[in-house]
Amino acid sequence: MRIAPFFFALCMVLCPAFASSADTNTLDLLIVVGAPGEKEFERDFRDEVQDWVNACRAGNKSFQVIEAAQTNQLEQFTAVVTNQPSSEQEFWIVLIGHGTFDGKDAKFNLAGPDLSATNCAQILMNVPRPIIFVDTSSASAPFINQLSAPNRIIVTATKSGFEENYTRFGKFFAKSFSDLSADLDKDGQVSLLEAFLSSSRQVEDFYKSERRLSTEHALLDDNGDGKGTPATFYRGVRPAKKSEEDAVVDGFRSHQIHFVPNEAEARLSPALRKKRNDLELDLEKFRAHKAKLSEDAYLQEIEPLLLELARLYRDAENAPKEAQK
Repeated sequence: MRIAPFFFALCMVLCPAFASSADTNTLDLLIVVGAPGEKEFERDFRDEVQDWVNACRAGNKSFQVIEAAQTNQLEQFTAVVTNQPSSEQEFWIVLIGHGTFDGKDAKFNLAGPDLSATNCAQILMNVPRPIIFVDTSSASAPFINQLSAPNRIIVTATKSGFEENYTRFGKFFAKSFSDLSADLDKDGQVSLLEAFLSSSRQVEDFYKSERRLSTEHALLDDNGDGKGTPATFYRGVRPAKKSEEDAVVDGFRSHQIHFVPNEAEARLSPALRKKRNDLELDLEKFRAHKAKLSEDAYLQEIEPLLLELARLYRDAENAPKEAQK
């Protein structure tokens, strides 16, 4: 894959992990920079890429950029995504650019054929990795309906395909993972949920300061129900509303994901992190039904999970550094 001189220089200087990503199909992050249109947007998109590169450097993540100089970006995107080997490590896909909606299907604008939500769902269908899909473009909400599934987290910059104006969510989101002011629970790292909440607040502040009606409202889906939740539904990092179904509401899974982990989180291997996350999700389910149980029954249910979590952290603390990679 050919990378434009700007992006190539940026990748090699700021993120040494890029060099290793050329030798393996396994990526932490795939950035797709769509057709920019006006020069103003091209500069904005480059700034977003640089912020993601900075986060890659801080989090020791490998990445690849598919930029708009490609004659057929869709072909390149499909090749990279479908060649991902099986892994417990999350595979981040970030779209930076413009989107459209025809009333039926949303599309992300590329050089060459565009990427539609329907086509994207087909491309991702057999990827044997957890996927975090972030579409920062206008009219991006319908991607949630098409892509939502277990073991996936979807973030869109809009709540509807009809929010078609240029979006600013992406530039705030890209910066959030390297900005500890977004760390709401003060654990020394910014979770995906915290980045979503912080970026949504900054978008709201932007429109208020400009005295303009907001034309973008980001959504987060991490429970596979295909609905998505806006930032206004949360108090701190906890949702203020409960799901009517048994599923854990959106947000808890996203709060377990950190692009730039703190020291304790970095000690967990992908396999241990998945096990930890599954145990915490089980605890959250019991917590949601706590009111239906007696205190003794509740403690009896959660005790095995708490003990297992304690053993997991003990083993991670004592494991050799090479075993944590």
